[in-house]
Amino acid sequence: VCQEYYVLNVFFPVLKVCYLIINSSVVILLPWECCHLIQNILPYISTIVGSMEEHNTSSTDFTFMGLFDRKETSGLLFAIIAIIFVTALMANGVMIFLIQTDLRLHTPMYFLLSHLSLIDMMYISTIVPKMLVDYLLDQRTISFVGCTAQHFLYLTLVGAEFFLLGLMAYDRYVAICNPLRYPVLMSRRVCWMIIAGSWFGGSLDGFLLTPITMSFPFCNSREINHFFCEAPAVLKLACADTALYETVMYVCCVLMLLIPFSVVLASYARILSTVHRMSSVEGRKKAFATCSSHVTVVSLFYGAAMYTYMLPHSYHTPAQDKVLSVFYTILTPMLNPLIYSLRNKDVTGALKRALGRFKAPQRVSRGVF
Repeated sequence: VCQEYYVLNVFFPVLKVCYLIINSSVVILLPWECCHLIQNILPYISTIVGSMEEHNTSSTDFTFMGLFDRKETSGLLFAIIAIIFVTALMANGVMIFLIQTDLRLHTPMYFLLSHLSLIDMMYISTIVPKMLVDYLLDQRTISFVGCTAQHFLYLTLVGAEFFLLGLMAYDRYVAICNPLRYPVLMSRRVCWMIIAGSWFGGSLDGFLLTPITMSFPFCNSREINHFFCEAPAVLKLACADTALYETVMYVCCVLMLLIPFSVVLASYARILSTVHRMSSVEGRKKAFATCSSHVTVVSLFYGAAMYTYMLPHSYHTPAQDKVLSVFYTILTPMLNPLIYSLRNKDVTGALKRALGRFKAPQRVSRGVF
């Protein structure tokens, strides 16, 4: 089901968005064009899922071993993850609101950051709500269709974020190292090409890997030693030989992880080289602090994913995989708005102005009475 809404946009007066409901349980916010595309391809997805289920007729449900397997710490862990989830939604939601409503933030950098916040909100919402609800209801199962949908959304969104973070580093490189050419190199058309390219890369990954992953015949044991349907954990249940497919997935990870991460490192290396030649000591300290925090968060995101997907299975255990997955599926969506934006003076100024506009009508109403 797709329901349309209209909200303010950064580069155009109105942005048409919608929410997509999957199996009456998964609700996700999407640009209208993406939702319209999904509606058109749903018949083909249904056909693919049906053919995949034919290979697995014994049972259509998987069981998660999850993060809450230790009773003595499960309550505390549940509370921490719930707080992180709510914080991530609020922080990213505030970022999107401020960027859309404050004219001073209508710049290419904040335009890209607003889309990063949107991806983070969608990204964390594909995994954490299911995990929290399962804990409250004391259940750990997920249907074959639900697992397929979660796997597809996860791959699409994480792939889009991998590419977007790399291209955002290029934006910062141009702004600092080529400021005079910045309006040309980062025009509105270029910004939309960056967004479209990120979504295309993520969608290609989802459409390529999900049907193959879920079409393998699975053994009688359907216990996924993870807290969501991540490819390496699901493939461990396959009865067929997955060596060739794992090689293909490794090549995809090189394209989606190493190349964008190399762009990030190269961009920030050039930025730091330029900053080092600045005459202002105060400016150098501020730039170094900002760059170091950005690189730390990006390294955490890419590094944890590379450890999970690119190292041979013999080098890490399922327990380590679950811990590292927390970093790039749960922590990063919360850290991105805090590190990239809310520590920025432009954003804090926009937040103060928004709070001031909210308080002004209250003072007027009190004066009337």
